[in-house]
Amino acid sequence: MPPVIPGFAHHRVPVADGVRLHTAVGGSGSPVVLLHGFPQTHLMWRHVAADLAADHTVICPDLRGYGASDKPAESGPDVPAGHGDRDGRDGRKGHDAPAGYQAPARYDDPARYDDRAGHEGRTGHEGRTGGAYAKRTMAADIVALAGAFGHERFALVGHDRGALVAFRAGLDHPDRISHLACLDVLPTLDMWEAMHGTQAAVGFHLYLMAQPPGLPERLISAAPDAFFGHFLDAWTADPAALPPDVRDAYLAASRAAVPSIVADYRASAGVDADHDRADRAAGNRLRMPVTVLQQDWGAALGHDAAALWRAWAPDLRHTTVTCGHFIPEEAPADTARAVRDLLSRGGTLRDRSCDLPSR
Repeated sequence: MPPVIPGFAHHRVPVADGVRLHTAVGGSGSPVVLLHGFPQTHLMWRHVAADLAADHTVICPDLRGYGASDKPAESGPDVPAGHGDRDGRDGRKGHDAPAGYQAPARYDDPARYDDRAGHEGRTGHEGRTGGAYAKRTMAADIVALAGAFGHERFALVGHDRGALVAFRAGLDHPDRISHLACLDVLPTLDMWEAMHGTQAAVGFHLYLMAQPPGLPERLISAAPDAFFGHFLDAWTADPAALPPDVRDAYLAASRAAVPSIVADYRASAGVDADHDRADRAAGNRLRMPVTVLQQDWGAALGHDAAALWRAWAPDLRHTTVTCGHFIPEEAPADTARAVRDLLSRGGTLRDRSCDLPSR
């Protein structure tokens, strides 16, 4: 049995089209949802979640396609059927969905998810959500998940891939997200624009998993522990932050999720970047208080991470921390402190009758 967050209950919650998210929940008080990144699961929040649970309801899902959550087949333009499966792979059954839960409308209902015209005064985006692993789809998962536990408005914190889901949720569902924190990542479009020349070698996995279906999955599946283990080791400044049982749990979860993990990354090179580009052109921004916590790696790659984030988030606090990529595990006290500081800030810019500055 893999490690668990002590005192947290486990649920499998349906969010759309039969997709169920394995979710650990603990504590009581105002809700905070924590989203993990690659190549990890909700377990990466074990220290921070235990801290925040002292006075908050803390909800830690495995993202769709990761961990013990369902892994639907990749979908979208030019993607063949047959990737992925519906079942979590760690054998944990969990509990049924919370009492009174009703499954949300289908993601392909244009009136609910795709037609943004008139929603919070935003310019509309036409077309589908972009497939099973578009960040728009994954963000809607999280909004539905919070609603299943009775939370119409909640704080959202994401790391790495989870931060990209959180970023998209903040843009698509500003009425549902009270506060937003993104850890050690750039928004999708900015990430692609910032990577250039030989500096892009540090992100070789981004380019590998952006390739059409087939080749990336075959290459990674040939040596999954070597592939995923490389990132767990290379991105960690303090190896003690990832004990052997935790590292083994991450490898086992990732080994069982190669097609869906690749699909997540493939979406970022296509539909996710397109969605960001449309929001940028329309002048859409994050209206809630935003905290960004990062390693100080931006300068080494030739870009100003704080400036890139500020273009999206007028109410931004950007902080760097000295550790590796896995900030919630390597610097849990700093992470919890940053989240609590975020939660102490006021409401949305609209709530405070503050005009958005020109971009």
